[in-house]
Amino acid sequence: MSNSLRLEMTTPVHDDRPVFVSGNFCDWYPHAEPLQMQLKEPGRYVFEFPADFSLPDKIEYKYNRGGWDHVELDASGEGVPNRTSTLHYGTQSDFVPHWRWFGKSFNPDFLPNVELISEDFHLPQLDTTRRIQVLLPHDYHTTDKHYPVLYLHDGQNLCGEGSEFGCWEVDKKMALLAARHHHDVILVTIDHGAEERIREFTLHRTKAGQGRGRQYLEFIGHSLKPFVDTHFRTIPDAAHTGMGGSSLGGLISIYAGMLFPQVFGRLMIFSPALWISPKIYFDAIKFAAPVPMKVYAYGGGAESSYMVPNLQRFNDALLRQHYGGLSIDLHVSIDPKGTHQEAHWSREFPKAVEWLFF
Repeated sequence: MSNSLRLEMTTPVHDDRPVFVSGNFCDWYPHAEPLQMQLKEPGRYVFEFPADFSLPDKIEYKYNRGGWDHVELDASGEGVPNRTSTLHYGTQSDFVPHWRWFGKSFNPDFLPNVELISEDFHLPQLDTTRRIQVLLPHDYHTTDKHYPVLYLHDGQNLCGEGSEFGCWEVDKKMALLAARHHHDVILVTIDHGAEERIREFTLHRTKAGQGRGRQYLEFIGHSLKPFVDTHFRTIPDAAHTGMGGSSLGGLISIYAGMLFPQVFGRLMIFSPALWISPKIYFDAIKFAAPVPMKVYAYGGGAESSYMVPNLQRFNDALLRQHYGGLSIDLHVSIDPKGTHQEAHWSREFPKAVEWLFF
């Protein structure tokens, strides 16, 4: 066994920037040449401290790619605490999912192409119109690839400046995913109907009136999806077609899978408003998926006292379904500190995209 400490670091982000280790053993100088790691193969780096290198009892350190404006980040593009170790010999293995890019959490060259399909796309099932946008991978026009599609509700809150409620920043998150080659998904954003939002995202009677969620889902499945599949290079089957949203948008996304499982086989369910539709647990138990399905469900422990228990109850209902359906792969993610806000859904978005499609 070596009498020195060896750091082995892997990362899914491959580019030409060198990698350094910095910490309390070098006054946190970010890019000391003697502390540059060796590239062993794409995405795998190694550094071994010399045997006579003086290390503190408790080592604190971070990886960077040439400066603190290129420091390591977490999978959602946010800062991470210092790494710590008490090892002075042997091997320490680390993983870095993402890196800062010249001070930004993403490379602007990787931003998706945001194209307006229509300011007033007609919804014949609801006799109204709605703004529809599509976010194409940054390299869409330079390839001949075909892509999965993720349909997202509440388009006003998803990219650009967002709304008064905040923004998911899905455009920036897709640029972040592009750095690790997990960006090959087309996003279609559908603006909500303002005062009609509650009715369009529910199926049963509420205080806002009779739900029109079935008609809204029929619009996406029977009108919007055929348009998208005709005008863009998509992979149209259910295994490559997803729907996602938060709160009521999460609720209607569950029903998309239940009512149209042959169309939507990938569901992104963030903080679903399960309380508004108690019947959904019974619907989940009797649901039989005709094709294999993947469901990513997220909830925050600080949203309400009911959010996490309701998610667990929904999970249990799906697990109890016994009507001979095919497999449902359900991943439940809980943030104990998560609140009912766009910032938390933004943080969860890249994790969900990667789990659902890659």
